[in-house]
Amino acid sequence: MRPARVGLDARLTRQLSVGMKTYARELVARLPRVAPEFTFVPFARGENFGWDEQLRLPLAIARSRVELVHFLSQYVPAVVPARFVVTIHDLIHLHFPAHFKLKVRPYYETLVRWACSRAARVITDDERTVEDLVSFLGARRSKIRVVPLGVSETFFRAVAPHVAPRPYLLYVGNHRRHKDLATLFAAWSALPPGLKVDLYVTGPDDFGGEVERRSDPTRAIVALGEIRSDELASYYAGASALVYPSLREGFGLPMLEAMAAGCPVLACEDSLPRVLESAALSFKARDVDGLRTLLEQMLTDQGTRERSVNLGREAASRLSWDRCARATADIYREVLE
Repeated sequence: MRPARVGLDARLTRQLSVGMKTYARELVARLPRVAPEFTFVPFARGENFGWDEQLRLPLAIARSRVELVHFLSQYVPAVVPARFVVTIHDLIHLHFPAHFKLKVRPYYETLVRWACSRAARVITDDERTVEDLVSFLGARRSKIRVVPLGVSETFFRAVAPHVAPRPYLLYVGNHRRHKDLATLFAAWSALPPGLKVDLYVTGPDDFGGEVERRSDPTRAIVALGEIRSDELASYYAGASALVYPSLREGFGLPMLEAMAAGCPVLACEDSLPRVLESAALSFKARDVDGLRTLLEQMLTDQGTRERSVNLGREAASRLSWDRCARATADIYREVLE
């Protein structure tokens, strides 16, 4: 009996975030090894929307004779000539529609809702998103499966910590409004003057002069620009803490990467995935005073830091990409049986 053929939507398009691209790359690379009972057929060509997605991709799927397709993001053609599974990482766009373009909400409420209704299974990264899928998109709870993301082996390896002139806190991610960097900037600025600690932020300085206004000779906000993944491990290893003030996340992959690298994590409680809740210090959304208190505790209490590092490494050790790929393949088997 020949192995079942499973198609993988391996397109790495402009619409995908860094975390979504990481997820796609890791699954496409690992599934053939951890699930040899299937033959995998990747579809890597084409963009989202337009003829590539609505015509060329369905034709390629039909010609490939796959028995199941996994769309690794919410970008699903209107017609799919096979059974399919879809991964929807989060519904942040529906939680905060005012933060995004006007056309985004209707897209989710029509095409993504339609994909959820037709999919054999809907995969998501965290338990909290199950309720979002049900309430926002009417997805049937019985066909939703939760598969937490994984962390690359790169972040477990010993690396030389980034050498900086002063201790630093680190934020890793984009600067969209729901990331709530305003709360992080305000809490950092409110630290006692004796705590000379910088704040490093990945990405460009697109804060409209905020960096200059809040920086002084004793501490500064530093926009790092784009950081390669091999450099990122070094920044995690050297940081006093990773701070994640985001109002909502699907999973928040930098939190897991930081834990694997031995970096303590402070995060808004609404952004923490369930599998990492016990390994991070958390604060309420937009709570400047609560975050400032936790920052001061992390920077001055060695016991707090050591406990956070140990709990983080323990949590990260349970979340490999191989485990994520194998759990995903088990869902394929469930559908095909």
